Amino acid sequence: MHPSDVQPQAAYPPAVHPPGAHPPAVDQPAAHPPGPVLLHRLLPPYAAVAEVFSDPPGARLLPAERAVVAGAADGRRREFTTVRHCARLALAALGRPPVPLLPGGDGAPRWPAGVVGSMTHCRGGYRAAAVAPTGAARAIGVDAEPHRPLRDGVLASVARPRERARQAELERSGGAVCWDRLLFCAKEAVYKAWFPLTGTRLGFLDVDVEFTPCPGVFRARVVAGSAARAHGAAEPAFFDGRTTGRWTTGGGFVAAAVVVPLFDIRAGRGKVSS
Repeated sequence: MHPSDVQPQAAYPPAVHPPGAHPPAVDQPAAHPPGPVLLHRLLPPYAAVAEVFSDPPGARLLPAERAVVAGAADGRRREFTTVRHCARLALAALGRPPVPLLPGGDGAPRWPAGVVGSMTHCRGGYRAAAVAPTGAARAIGVDAEPHRPLRDGVLASVARPRERARQAELERSGGAVCWDRLLFCAKEAVYKAWFPLTGTRLGFLDVDVEFTPCPGVFRARVVAGSAARAHGAAEPAFFDGRTTGRWTTGGGFVAAAVVVPLFDIRAGRGKVSS
């Protein structure tokens, strides 16, 4: 990806969507200029989301976080700062106090007890974080990418043969979606949900993603014989393909989200615990 792939966005304040909130229609006037809605469209009502399309001037790191990026380039510091600003706004919507959100040894953010979450940032200024209480979800994975085709040759390292065949069929169907970029984005969201549950890393070819006839929906599964399976990772029920992820486009970006809900297994019902 290159910075020129995405046009600079207008400076909006962070759009914060507390649990149970409904995103405004994109053409609906508002009393103040809200940030454009992208990721919030994809998540269940018990999740809280904060998203921005540019780095707000008021974003600040906590002291422990500043040490993590003390020697980083300016662009890396800005995205690190803004995405944690979003995460604290989302946590506040759950009634949680501000805390340092430090990367663990594996690079994944460490969330406070009782919360699961995911962050994403990409070129073009989009940054977002989504969180949910552990009483409702086991894991969340979100990703956003510039809505542009992948560079030549990248799809072969991202897509399995059957996925490439499906991609070709989707592209022949027309429309304005960059399906190769969307596939990349969906797999990133899957990985971000998988890793906290299993502690096992996935490669792009370890996961098969299929976009369903229902617009904005995909199914994902970890394939037999993958590196994750070889290392004995337990497969959460989500990845058997019967539960879905969601995707959308807007503002020059494509976004995908995966939520692994906490089911009330003791009651024998497929109902999200509350």
